[in-house]
Amino acid sequence: MFGGGGGGGRKPLDYEELNENVKKVQYAVRGELYLRASELQKEGKKIIFTNVGNPHALGQKPLTFPRQVVALCQAPFLLDDPNVGLIFPADAIARAKHYLAMAPGGLGAYSDSRGIPGIRKEVAEFIERRDGYPSDPELIYLTDGASKGVMQMLNTIIRNERDGILVPVPQYPLYSAAISLFGGSLVPYYLEEEANWGLDFVNLRQTVASARSKGITVRAMVIINPGNPTGQCLSEGNIKELLKFCFHENLVLLADEVYQQNIYQDERPFISARKVLFDMGPPMSREVQLVSFHTVSKGYWGECGQRGGYFEMTNLPPKTVDEIYKVASIALSPNVPGQIFMGLMVNPPKPGDISYLKFSAESKSILESLRRRARLMTDGFNSCRNVVCNFTEGAMYSFPQIRLPPKAIDAAKRAGKAADVFYCLKLLEATGISTVPGSGFGQKEGVFHLRTTILPAEEDMPAIMTSFKKFNDTFMDQYDGYSRM
Repeated sequence: MFGGGGGGGRKPLDYEELNENVKKVQYAVRGELYLRASELQKEGKKIIFTNVGNPHALGQKPLTFPRQVVALCQAPFLLDDPNVGLIFPADAIARAKHYLAMAPGGLGAYSDSRGIPGIRKEVAEFIERRDGYPSDPELIYLTDGASKGVMQMLNTIIRNERDGILVPVPQYPLYSAAISLFGGSLVPYYLEEEANWGLDFVNLRQTVASARSKGITVRAMVIINPGNPTGQCLSEGNIKELLKFCFHENLVLLADEVYQQNIYQDERPFISARKVLFDMGPPMSREVQLVSFHTVSKGYWGECGQRGGYFEMTNLPPKTVDEIYKVASIALSPNVPGQIFMGLMVNPPKPGDISYLKFSAESKSILESLRRRARLMTDGFNSCRNVVCNFTEGAMYSFPQIRLPPKAIDAAKRAGKAADVFYCLKLLEATGISTVPGSGFGQKEGVFHLRTTILPAEEDMPAIMTSFKKFNDTFMDQYDGYSRM
């Protein structure tokens, strides 16, 4: 007879008995709007899922060369076929053999828990070319997408509920969700919409002082550059200030740089936090603890489903790196095809390679189209009544402010919804456009936004913006009581 059971009591996995941290997690990108959109889709309504940065789901074609290489790695018997050279270019065949030599058991075998050493070396060489400073492959860990790396580091940093993590608001909800899950405290610092989502360092210092006065130990600061959901690119000067701030306040800087290929203007090219830190020289370049994240899911690759990512650690003590390795070992191995995609992203075809011209043309076509779509969407939103939108300088999103009339806010309250959720649900029902309300990312009190990706096909964009404008006009007529001539 087992003790303590019985049929009447609560069971360990009944909702009331779950880990409270799990119940606290909120993740708006796959929240109420997404669930409603999925229901409508099942009922036969055409849904345009702009809620998540998922390029291939919205029609972006995969780059040919990496898919050829991974196809050969997945089916290595093709390499023995005498006709393989008729279907696959010689450089793809050579590269597949290169990766298979690094993975003796093939793609079906576990790799080192930190990732395949040869691919980590390719990542280190990419970082050195990008930043002009050597990188150590032993301090680079490959992960299942950047998200896994972010969660690994937050889990390492957060000790209890009094440990605070500074996160930009509006923020990508991975951060708030993971901080809740690991039992830490989110310390929001607000980006200034009127200053193109810039940083206000006076406000930042006040935020840290206020958190400390409440007994919170602020231990790390997150930056997302280019911004998600806000789309701004940080200048070198901004990053210098941030690094000085982390140095003086003794904070780890977590640099989410997954959109570094997605730049749609020429004034502020991407510059990594690591490069700026090393340019500043000692003592800061030896003291500031920095972890940088990258992925194959964004850029012109958009390979979200492959789950390839890495993080690089700068100025972390060897004992800490050993502890991070130990925890990474629990999962045995990052997925091997994702690692190969990462190797291909950081070491793409070079001028003179057979596949170079095709690869270069495909990459350029995607980036140029995204640049045009960023402009189309920003201009479209800014032509709408009671809508204002900063230009998407980088990343994959527009984050327009919707100036909701008091009557709409009252109607939302009566419906038991946040005002921006109410607006986004009405937009979804009327047009099939699935967005994420700004409240899912955080925003100032009484200010409302929505986030949409700029990823729908370029030829569909004018119709989508026309549909949005028509809905917005009808909504504002209903709740605003006047119409703009």
